[in-house]
Amino acid sequence: MAHHVAVRNGSGCGLDIGPVRIAGYVLLCPYFGGEERMASEASFPRDVLMGLALFDQMWRLALPVGATRDHPAANPFGPDSAPLDGATFPPVLVADAEKDLLRDRTADAMRKPVELVVFEGQGHGFFVYEPWGAAADELVRVVRRFVHGDPRATS
Repeated sequence: MAHHVAVRNGSGCGLDIGPVRIAGYVLLCPYFGGEERMASEASFPRDVLMGLALFDQMWRLALPVGATRDHPAANPFGPDSAPLDGATFPPVLVADAEKDLLRDRTADAMRKPVELVVFEGQGHGFFVYEPWGAAADELVRVVRRFVHGDPRATS
């Protein structure tokens, strides 16, 4: 959602959000899709709960009938999406998980500068499954530093 709003705002598509100003945005384990399988998806084990079968099913439930994972809602960088060439973006923080099968669809796909932080040993949505864990604590510090510009907020 945050990415779609930032694209509309930064591409001059007539999104009137005034007096609000988007100063930046954070993507936590972004849930982007696409018909073409990325390396991280193709090599991911098939026998895990948070795997391709579940993610593909979630897209079938979320997208309009007959749409593919290249629908702009799922794949904002795909063939059916508006080009990002002329769009200007505020600062972007992408928090990604090393063991997230969708990790190849994040920072590189945006084709814009982003701050990428990869949480080693973690899977998709790690902060939901272990909200009081060390990785979730570090995520809070990283987001705090990004939002407030506080260098002490990282460990």
